[in-house]
Amino acid sequence: MNPRLFRRPAAVVLPLSAALALTAAAWPASGAPAPSHGTTPSHGTAPGHSPTRVVSTATLPDIPLAAFSNRLLPGSVADDRGVDLGGIGSDLYPAERPGEYWTVTDRGPNGQIAVGKDKRRTFPVPGFDPAIVKIRAVGGRLEVLDAVPITTASGAPVTGLPNQPGRDEAPYTYDAATPLPYDPNGLDTEGLVRDRDGSFWLVDEYGPSLVHVSARGRVLARHVPKGLGLTGADYPVVESLPALYLKRKVNRGFEGLALLPDGDLVMALQSPLLHPDKQSGEESRTTRLLRFSPRAGRVTAEYAYRFDPVGVVEPGQTKTSELKISALVALGGDRLLVEERTDKAARLYEIRLRRGSDILGSAWGDPATTPSLEQLADPAAAGVPVPAKRLVVDLGAVEGVPGKIEGVTVEGRRTLVLLNDNDFGMTDGSGAFDASGRLVDSGIETRLVRVRLDRPVR
Repeated sequence: MNPRLFRRPAAVVLPLSAALALTAAAWPASGAPAPSHGTTPSHGTAPGHSPTRVVSTATLPDIPLAAFSNRLLPGSVADDRGVDLGGIGSDLYPAERPGEYWTVTDRGPNGQIAVGKDKRRTFPVPGFDPAIVKIRAVGGRLEVLDAVPITTASGAPVTGLPNQPGRDEAPYTYDAATPLPYDPNGLDTEGLVRDRDGSFWLVDEYGPSLVHVSARGRVLARHVPKGLGLTGADYPVVESLPALYLKRKVNRGFEGLALLPDGDLVMALQSPLLHPDKQSGEESRTTRLLRFSPRAGRVTAEYAYRFDPVGVVEPGQTKTSELKISALVALGGDRLLVEERTDKAARLYEIRLRRGSDILGSAWGDPATTPSLEQLADPAAAGVPVPAKRLVVDLGAVEGVPGKIEGVTVEGRRTLVLLNDNDFGMTDGSGAFDASGRLVDSGIETRLVRVRLDRPVR
């Protein structure tokens, strides 16, 4: 790999020939479907065992975002404002070869700037198209092996722009001065799995939605809550999810997706629904998981998930609304690994999705039920079959694990593989860009770390 190719030149737009040479390896066509995520580790240090520790770290070099994007979709990004490729840590899924992984970007560089009493959502590179990215670690460097742009039925970029006025945040330019258009095709992609036929399933925060895309990234169907009424999209939109999920918190839709051995999918709502109102959702520690059958094309089960108190996940934190689920990993059978986190801490738990825990079709899905599931101080005491959970590892206690881990997988008997979301080096506020409109980078890098657990999984 030629390190000079990762240095940003004085001119923002690179020649296409340079863009084609962004990595030492060519970007081949996508390979065979990936295996399952693997099995769960154990927590705690047993006598005679080494403590849980980071054993390797690999960092993504600086790749100009315009060069990356225009390599996939020529002419899609005219000016990246000095932003490099990042945000690929929205999920992590094993590829067909050991040590290679599929990842996915989120909607692209974005931030918030206060204007009067409002906080405006900015999109400095509005032409950015979310992408599925294959990576591998070589020594201390992450290499990009392949990248798949997510496109509409006609092959156009979906973009990462919000969908609907009045429901999604209004998009603005990098300086929050000029409104940008909404895009009904836009996706804020998060969770990722690869199915046995080579296609991908993603989850999205806007709808919230479950998105099926082909092996080359074309959207085949977007499953959304009943009553969303999304029009104008250049791909099939299917209202197959419970209508109650229309009450998702802004920027806290689905984030976390697992492919079970039987082919079903489980998706996690990042934060509790704002049901029946915003205050109830902000104060709640109960979110929801949905099970979806691709064969039947419908939701087949729903589960209540109970967060630990926020001060347990992040000692010293008092805002319950900081809690979120960012990753799910299928462990075999009915077992899942669930990541609970704040922006500064994360813990992994194991749960089992037993048939008796299913609340689909119960009163907890009825918007008229009072109190709502989200309002219950103790759901289990109220008769809700909340799945029991077991702490696997507190990542905050493992030195060398970066913040904002959103990609998680398991290798072998006792290795976790983790990937962070660096937000494209973006920060909030008017100081995110200099007077020339170029990014003032946060300095946070995209890092893949392997964590050796203190004992074998089994």
